[in-house]
Amino acid sequence: MSSKKQRHIRRPAAELSGQPTNNPPPARAGWIGHPAMLAAMLMLLVLAAYLPALNAGFIWDDDEYVTNNPMLTATNGLQKIWFSAHDQSQYFPLVYTTFRFERRLWGLNPLGFHLVNVLLHGLNAVLVWMVLRRLQVPVAWLAAAVFALHPVQVESVAWVSELKNIESLLFYLLALLAWLKAVNYSGRRQWLFYGLALSAYLLALCAKTTACTLPAAMLLVLWLQRSPVTGLRAIQLAPFLIVGFGMGLVTIWWEKHLGDFKDSFDLSFSFLQRCLIASRALWFYVGKLLWPVNLTICYPLWKINARDPLQYIPVVGCLVVAALTMAWHIKIGRRIIAGLLFFVAALSPLLGFIVEGAFHYTYVADHYQYSAAIGLMVVITAVLWRAFAKTSLWLPVQVALLLGLGCLTWRQCGIYHDRETLWRDNVAKNPDSWMGHLNLGQELFNQGQLDAALEQYRAAVALHPDGDQEQANLGTALMEKGLYAEAIQHLEAALAINPQMLAARNSLALTYARRGNDEQAVIHFRKALEIDPRSLGVMMNLGRVLQHAGRLDEAVKNYRQALELAPDRVDLLLPLGNLQLAQTNYGAAVDCYRRAIQVEPRNAGLHYNLGLVQGLQGHTNDELKELTETLRLSPDFTAAQQELLRINVNHQN
Repeated sequence: MSSKKQRHIRRPAAELSGQPTNNPPPARAGWIGHPAMLAAMLMLLVLAAYLPALNAGFIWDDDEYVTNNPMLTATNGLQKIWFSAHDQSQYFPLVYTTFRFERRLWGLNPLGFHLVNVLLHGLNAVLVWMVLRRLQVPVAWLAAAVFALHPVQVESVAWVSELKNIESLLFYLLALLAWLKAVNYSGRRQWLFYGLALSAYLLALCAKTTACTLPAAMLLVLWLQRSPVTGLRAIQLAPFLIVGFGMGLVTIWWEKHLGDFKDSFDLSFSFLQRCLIASRALWFYVGKLLWPVNLTICYPLWKINARDPLQYIPVVGCLVVAALTMAWHIKIGRRIIAGLLFFVAALSPLLGFIVEGAFHYTYVADHYQYSAAIGLMVVITAVLWRAFAKTSLWLPVQVALLLGLGCLTWRQCGIYHDRETLWRDNVAKNPDSWMGHLNLGQELFNQGQLDAALEQYRAAVALHPDGDQEQANLGTALMEKGLYAEAIQHLEAALAINPQMLAARNSLALTYARRGNDEQAVIHFRKALEIDPRSLGVMMNLGRVLQHAGRLDEAVKNYRQALELAPDRVDLLLPLGNLQLAQTNYGAAVDCYRRAIQVEPRNAGLHYNLGLVQGLQGHTNDELKELTETLRLSPDFTAAQQELLRINVNHQN
């Protein structure tokens, strides 16, 4: 064999270093142990465990990401997704692009979106197995199966919006596989796989910026394979570090300037406070992986007090684990240490050192550890293997572990079935979750369960009185209940917190209108238009109040301004036509109705209105034509029947 060919031979790291391997006994020969069969088993396990998720609908944030996202349907949507600072919480161009293609394939049927999430999660489990196998991690398949079936992953898989987690990890793992190839080859093949690794990394970052931890994983690969960080390796790692750091800065800027949380929330922490948050979060995630009970979408918000000695226990615990790991590193082994390091490194962007918008209601979330959990699952399965591999209990332990996790995942999927189920679960497990009460109240309000919504909104305000959304939603519900004085109190409280809150200003104006105070209603509607001059909803509300107050000329002007923004809106053309009719401006009324009919030609009411105006103009034949069309579209249209009868009687006379 030539020396050139020998350079391309890839050998196990332990063999290269002269160290003994620490692998489990090789799998039994046969079709069951074939890699394709093992990969298929992982996919089947995922499909079986996540079957309930396929029947779920859209939940929290899915409206912003999918159902009401204009970038998914606009002609220039792809350009906006990739090259504009749009009104989304972060820069997720690959995710929005995927959603855009999904929207074209199955519209707003949630089954398609959920199926993609589940299948990609299964693919990620296969890739986890492939990476761990190449790293010669003991029981790599079991670790991948635990990753696939652990219920803490349900939040990322059963929640459509969390495609960003799944898609990011997909390319993260592909980048790692390519890197593993690159470090074991030389020449052109090395640089080919290096280019693939960098390309996959860029895609992972475009799905979610937390993939910026990949360089740490790449260093762990070198450490596991006892490959020194030479000058060449440093040059190869540099682009990954630069790109990851740059995307991290973009995300921090995006969160601060375009994110979904407001300056009214106090999200400033000292370095010491961040250390307290981070250490407690680490132990929280370890606890949920070891004992996955009471999993929910919004966990209690801790009180951070640097003067409380008890709050330093998690910090001390982390230091003790670090010290013991260093002292026993030979006994523990590199792979377990690498698992622990990966767990911490992958979680590091989400531990509190970089402030997240979600920190105003929780410091932790299940989906934060979707990728990081791989590291601890390696540790858990390796410990189980060392304890039971040489006993007759090894097979029952594996079966019991996977069966138990699969059943927990099946049950956990039910929580994500719909919005109401999700938030009822949250307030049951975390009664102090103002976010849970707020969102449950919103869902009940949308369902028309006003009294139940009021109960949830009151609980949210009691828990978080400084929240503008809580005050505004409670005020709006009180308005709908007819409790106008109390509604005004809470809506004004919301505007005191956030004077630029359009919804609160609009609800306050509506409250005054329903109370009969048209003057105050007009004042607040105009203030609302100062916040957003293009708000068609506010314009329509202002037009109705002006009309009710008898200020018809102002109402006409208001509707015409609205139509400049949306020329084809029937809900603007119709009231403007009615106003013109009331002012006996028949020609303008006919123009409005005809324009509306062009948009909705099968709207019987529009044809009826047009016929009436034409009758008032003396155009009897045109009126008859429109009334006939009205009855063709709606044979039971009583008013049209009576008008047609009147015309016929008059004609006979």
